Amino acid sequence: MSDQTAPESLAAVFRRLIANTGPISLMHYMGEANARYYASRDPLGSGGDFITAPEISQMFGELIGLWLADMWINAGRPQPVHYVELGPGRGTLASDALRVAKRFGLEPEVHLVETSPELKHLQLANLPQARWHHDLSTVPGRCPILLVANEFLDALPVRQLVKTAEGWRERMVVPEGERFICIAGSQPMDAAVPEARRAAEPGTIIETCPGAAAVVYEVAGRLVQQGGAALFIDYGHDSVQNGSTLQAVRAHQKVDPFINPGEADLTALVDFATLAPVAESRGCRWLGTVEQGAWLQALGIDARARALAEAAPDQAEAIESARNRLVAEDEMGSLFKVMGLAAPGWPRGVGF
Repeated sequence: MSDQTAPESLAAVFRRLIANTGPISLMHYMGEANARYYASRDPLGSGGDFITAPEISQMFGELIGLWLADMWINAGRPQPVHYVELGPGRGTLASDALRVAKRFGLEPEVHLVETSPELKHLQLANLPQARWHHDLSTVPGRCPILLVANEFLDALPVRQLVKTAEGWRERMVVPEGERFICIAGSQPMDAAVPEARRAAEPGTIIETCPGAAAVVYEVAGRLVQQGGAALFIDYGHDSVQNGSTLQAVRAHQKVDPFINPGEADLTALVDFATLAPVAESRGCRWLGTVEQGAWLQALGIDARARALAEAAPDQAEAIESARNRLVAEDEMGSLFKVMGLAAPGWPRGVGF
């Protein structure tokens, strides 16, 4: 007879672990919480916890497909070529992008990097021709790649360091009452802080994301070796900042990230200012990091919205609302950034 009991809550697992072995790092807490969260649900859409740009409007994926096709054509139409997407959600972005790319003769092999069984099932319905990977290591390394990562880096666990009277320490997590709180760890961490930032005031928090740096390092190396281009699109900042940006979202509302771990989406702002030099350290071309709104407008989202509205007048208001949500400064237009990378010898790319 199968055991139908519900799995133990992650909060209970953390409490037992901390009681037995001491405080856990915030990076450990966030990593385990998101692993539990994404393994068990489809978090997207009005019935989920958040909505991403591809789900707001087909225009987003279409313009990405147009950008990729333009890069590929100007690079000489290399064959074979792979489309690679990290964290492809329901597969909506890939479907829209590949549909447009096909009009220009670009029909790449499709490779999706996904760890969630629930989302993989949805992607299969949208992209039956795709091949799935747990990480980049099994994506073929023999030909150019056109890679997209939309709202992927923000969910990777961050490490936070805090300046104390004794020096820099890692922020650790312990239970307090019904929730968890952060405290300063006991191990000196000064060596992990860039020298130019070590003299900060006590209480200063520095946030880093080793996982994001590792992904960008790997992608940049592949672009140099294989050829191709990549787009990283996420909410974040393009100048060095201090402070914690950790947040949690559930049912489209911000909630306390230290209550019910594993039941909400934990994210942090992406530090694009640190990631660009990581890519360049591999000899990869950093095309620039620009605001999403300006980038989409450079690619022609306004004209595309007008064309869609003319074709479906009854949907004109919804189309304009979606366009506004993607490009307006007080919506996603400024907070979200687009970082472009390309192999040496590949074109510069529209919008950068």
